[in-house]
Amino acid sequence: MATLSFEPLTYEDIPAEVRPSVGQALVPIVGMLVFLSVGAIALDLDPQIPLLFGIAFTGLVGRYWYGVSWESMYEGIVDGLRMGMQAILIIFVIYMLISTWTGAGTIPSLIYYGLELLTPRVFLPVATLLAAVVAFAIGSSWTTAGTLGVAFIGIGAGLGVPEPMTAGAVLTGAYTGDKVSPLSDTTNLAAAVTNTDLMTHVRTMRVGTGIAMLISLALYTYLGFAATGTIPPGRIAEIQSAISGAYVVSPLTFAPLALTFALAIRGYPALPAITSGVFAGVATQILVQGPRSVEGVVAAMEVAQSGTTADTGVELVNGLLSSGGLVGSAWTITVVVAALSLGGILERTGVLAVVAHRLGQSIRSVGGLTAGTALSAFGMNVLAAEQYMSIVVPGMSLRGLYDEFDLESRNLSRAVEAAGTTTSALVPWNAGGVYMATVLGVPTLQYAPYYFLGFLSPAILIVMGVTGWRITKQSEETTAGLKGAVESLGDD
Repeated sequence: MATLSFEPLTYEDIPAEVRPSVGQALVPIVGMLVFLSVGAIALDLDPQIPLLFGIAFTGLVGRYWYGVSWESMYEGIVDGLRMGMQAILIIFVIYMLISTWTGAGTIPSLIYYGLELLTPRVFLPVATLLAAVVAFAIGSSWTTAGTLGVAFIGIGAGLGVPEPMTAGAVLTGAYTGDKVSPLSDTTNLAAAVTNTDLMTHVRTMRVGTGIAMLISLALYTYLGFAATGTIPPGRIAEIQSAISGAYVVSPLTFAPLALTFALAIRGYPALPAITSGVFAGVATQILVQGPRSVEGVVAAMEVAQSGTTADTGVELVNGLLSSGGLVGSAWTITVVVAALSLGGILERTGVLAVVAHRLGQSIRSVGGLTAGTALSAFGMNVLAAEQYMSIVVPGMSLRGLYDEFDLESRNLSRAVEAAGTTTSALVPWNAGGVYMATVLGVPTLQYAPYYFLGFLSPAILIVMGVTGWRITKQSEETTAGLKGAVESLGDD
């Protein structure tokens, strides 16, 4: 389960003398969006430099307009980095995992056998379902995407399925399984910050998530029939021949995969489970791919550090099986560190709390409250760049409003997760978006149109709020409980 080492500031926590007005709070937000949009669109820059400009601008505004001390803002940055440290460490390790599993033949063997078993028409819905099952079993969308998802990208490329479609299907399945799994860290976090029983939260999530999944499967089935390319004659045989010529293709290479998933199913956290997979990948490379010597050990370690450069004679296969290793994670880590730092300073200057408070003041109905929670959760993904903040800030800031509307806490826990966790992969500078784009090798804005769950989950949530369907009230819950107690006494 995810834990936070600090509690984000609420509106009441901010001293009046340094509390920004709504207009003041919007200035650094607008500035950040301007830096990111101009940098990406006009100057074709990577996100790191625009994010650094956003940090500097927010720091200047916070110090010389709001009156927040440099020390306090620095502490905010540290808190933001501390909150995202698990994500940073997972990114480090997952890069090594992908490289060691490639060197061990795990990913090449998955692609080889997958090309024999799947066809373009069924590939997308099957990939979605398998990703959902695995993510539910291990409680981690990130682990699913970084392991099974990487193999699916290769299989889909061999079948002529566009990579953005495959990435979207993998993410839809991975986040679906994650959201209804009691093992998921964000699922536990959503229940915890809203004071909701975990299994009550899981049951509340199932209906909306299930509907989104069914609609997504129908769309992926349609894409499989209508939008996939025709496999050129001999394409699959050429890819399989290239793989078998460069790697030993064997079920033995699945040992790292089996170990990693077994540990995750047994309840081990993602980080130790993935790290064990790295060591298993190194051992499998030495024992199966060889050579079984000191040189083989050194080569396997170098793969973990520096990645793989495939030379199979087929350009498509070379691209699929080339990886960056630990060293290759630097680009991703710098984006995540900058984004988390920006989120930390926005939190410490009171910007996030003021915006959330103003949003709460403007809500007048249950439908508006549900939509406002969804907007707040997605806004935290944009501003704080961390899916945990998309759960924690609205979860803590809006609890009082849900009480005022006589709503059960499960409504809030469902709202922050349905609109928070699932949309993190849609934001290019969010830790989730950066991670998914890099491990799957598909830019965020390219896979986004095919990541149907990211749009359907918050949309179905808002429909529930507007119509009142499956919105539970505290008074109804209490009345039902009293009625049941009276009836049981009567039976006695």
